[in-house]
Amino acid sequence: MLNSNVQSRPKPRLTILQIVFMSFGFLGIQFGFALQNGNTSRILRSFGADVDQLPMFWIVAPLVGMIVQPLIGHYSDNTWTKMGRRKPFFLVGAILSSIALVFLPNSGVLTNVLPALWMGAGMVMLMDASFNVSMEPFRALVADNLPDEQRTSGFAIQTFLIGVGAVVGSALPSWLAKMGYSQEAGPSGVADNIKYSFYIGAAVFIAAILVTVFFSKEYAPAEYAAYHGGDTSEDKPKAKLSDIIGDFKNMPKTMKQLGWVQFFSWFALFSMWVFTTDAVATHVYGLTGDYSKSVAYNTAGNMVSSAFGVYNLVAAVYALCIPLVAKFLGRKGAHAFSLVAGGVGLLSIYFIKDPAMLTYSMIGVGLAWASILAMPYVILSGSIPPGKLGIYMGIFNFFITIPQIINGIFGGAIVKYLYHGQAIYAIVLAGILLLCAAVSVLFVHDAGAPKK
Repeated sequence: MLNSNVQSRPKPRLTILQIVFMSFGFLGIQFGFALQNGNTSRILRSFGADVDQLPMFWIVAPLVGMIVQPLIGHYSDNTWTKMGRRKPFFLVGAILSSIALVFLPNSGVLTNVLPALWMGAGMVMLMDASFNVSMEPFRALVADNLPDEQRTSGFAIQTFLIGVGAVVGSALPSWLAKMGYSQEAGPSGVADNIKYSFYIGAAVFIAAILVTVFFSKEYAPAEYAAYHGGDTSEDKPKAKLSDIIGDFKNMPKTMKQLGWVQFFSWFALFSMWVFTTDAVATHVYGLTGDYSKSVAYNTAGNMVSSAFGVYNLVAAVYALCIPLVAKFLGRKGAHAFSLVAGGVGLLSIYFIKDPAMLTYSMIGVGLAWASILAMPYVILSGSIPPGKLGIYMGIFNFFITIPQIINGIFGGAIVKYLYHGQAIYAIVLAGILLLCAAVSVLFVHDAGAPKK
């Protein structure tokens, strides 16, 4: 029997290969996310959605995440099976995600059930719920298995794999178009290069998750407790769903402060994902009128998808440099620097007239994206009590989903009535908000920062 008052043992260091296997499933998750982020708006537009309606469809993602992630975190903290604690959630989420990736671009052929637009929105909801089932336990698994001194490197490697998956997922529609797959909407309303990209994404998603399931290790309850100072006795109080409320009330000070950083960051990211395609189509390509089903609009969409691949490529490379940047600037300083680069990158889109220049704007966005995926979790993990990693990583997701929900409710109306349909101004606001996030992170208490 191990009780919470027993001194915990230091966790063994993992090899680079062990960390890669542990995080490899995130490559598949982000492959799917990249396809969703780069193509959902144009799929929904091809099904009949107006540009100012897009945020209301995208709002499904954060709403589902806000509900699913704390629940998955709670149950993965308090569940042990022969497969492990986190792995069952990886696998179930991967299967459901792959199904949704296959069905989303085919929603148009199911119009005898519901209008294509609503079928598409339903598939987006299923996709996001499934992504969240797989994704949330990965953050907890890194904190579960790595000693404090390896966490920055662990999250950096995870971010590198995220970047690799996102680069390929973002570029895939353009690659398939160059290989001869049609860019014109077929009977389903979605071009072949998009459909086959989603099919490939489904296969990659589940294959990457299986690598983590088969080749990574989870500590059994007694072993886990020995490393974290927890309690594995049979007479300890059983975890209840209502514990989530108590955990929310008792969230660490660091988490509350990071909430503002996350709010500004994810409000900005949501705007970027939702509005960049239309912003580039109108502001850079000069499209007007009802352009949503034109080849020119798909060309602009392919450019945006490829540009998103650039920021993910930059993020993958920069992720490996973050530990070094943090060594010189500190963890908060590294995050602030990266967010400033992202803000400048988004603001620069307003001044672009040549679509090729979008690549350079995405360099700054890539620095910010890598840091957003790693540094808040590194800073947070040092302040979370043992045995609560899953639930607090889930609760922390509130600070990601709430800004996206607010943006989803009001973003479309702002673009329609305040910006008079000019989506480029939503991108400008996103750039400003990343600068606000950079300032906010400097005021966060980093309890686990290395001593100098």
